[in-house]
Amino acid sequence: MAYMARILAVWVLTRALLLLCVFRVLTAPGPDVTSDVSVIYQGWYEILRTGTFPLDDVTWQYPPAAALAVLSPALLPFLGYASAFFVLALLADAAVCGLLLYTGRRPGKSLRGLWVWVAGVPLLGPTVYARYDVMVTAVAVAALLAGARHPRTMGALAGFGALLKVWPVLLLVGVPRGRATQRSWTAAACAALGATLAFLVAMPGALAFLTFQRDRGTEVESLGALVFHVGRHLGWRGEVRLNYGSVEFLGPYVPLVSTAAQALSAAAFCWLLVWRLRARAWSASTLADAAFVAVLLFTATSRVISPQYMLWLVGVAAVCLAFRTSRMEVPARLVLAATFVTFLEFPVWFSHVVASDPLGVALLVVRNGLLVAAALLACRNLWRQTVSEPRGRARQPVPEQVSQAPSADTYASAP
Repeated sequence: MAYMARILAVWVLTRALLLLCVFRVLTAPGPDVTSDVSVIYQGWYEILRTGTFPLDDVTWQYPPAAALAVLSPALLPFLGYASAFFVLALLADAAVCGLLLYTGRRPGKSLRGLWVWVAGVPLLGPTVYARYDVMVTAVAVAALLAGARHPRTMGALAGFGALLKVWPVLLLVGVPRGRATQRSWTAAACAALGATLAFLVAMPGALAFLTFQRDRGTEVESLGALVFHVGRHLGWRGEVRLNYGSVEFLGPYVPLVSTAAQALSAAAFCWLLVWRLRARAWSASTLADAAFVAVLLFTATSRVISPQYMLWLVGVAAVCLAFRTSRMEVPARLVLAATFVTFLEFPVWFSHVVASDPLGVALLVVRNGLLVAAALLACRNLWRQTVSEPRGRARQPVPEQVSQAPSADTYASAP
């Protein structure tokens, strides 16, 4: 009881601090992170409520179901738009905590995952409640926790989540081969296709985001951006400018670096494909572990690493550590460290990042270095647990008297 009281106390205190920041009772250093809600989201809200997507706004770069998140403050008509959005973000945060608490108290599970979420969310600062990513992460966490027992439910949630912000489709990479894959992937495809068709019929411009997203450049916080941060001190003739809704580098060699980032993402996809084909054993945590690896790889190689991307990683890491069999504890700790450094580079010292001065470059080197280290270590751990070690055990002679029954931590026996 005392243990649960400590968790509740930490959650209440940290979330109260976040709410005080987004309601501007307290002022966080750096630029105002709530303007995305009070200006951009609210502007989209006024357009979406007329029955069409923002067709003339290149900053609308989200799949069609994102409209539901932007319109969600209408559920609380007694509050202003921004206030309602912050309250709904808090409720999504609380929902994730509830899911992790329920899971962590079941046999074979752990409350480590709950602690990762409770402690990790405030490390990102008020940005957490000033973006709709916390709502997407809640859907993703629900999908992963449903995966072991209910593959169709997981697939439907992942498919719907992909229409909110694409990345939840990565959750499907770790589904065991066979019937579970067939059920979950089919449910995901049906959910995504059905919802897309509904939006296409109901609202013009549902797929306009594809063109806007294609034209993105190299954002100043990404791994590839480090080339230009250093290059500005060596005579590179480019500029930093607000472009397609984010601060990006524009100038010579930027398209080349953006293409290189996409090539790295393609290489990450190939590694995941090879892993899936060679994996021999699934434990109870493999579904979440593989999802964590996939999201890490595509975040680290993205040409746009916005601060809220860290929330995705915190959520999936929390699900991993809810399983006692997971080996993702060290990568999860690296993600938590990277989340706090992200808060320092945005919003606290974002002006230094934009200026490419030593402090700004150092913050990006540390944050992106932590992400790369977490991704490589997570890949190694996943490979060892599902490919190398099972293969080694299979080569060892097994005494006749030893039963060949599945281990208690295999996916088939996972609760």
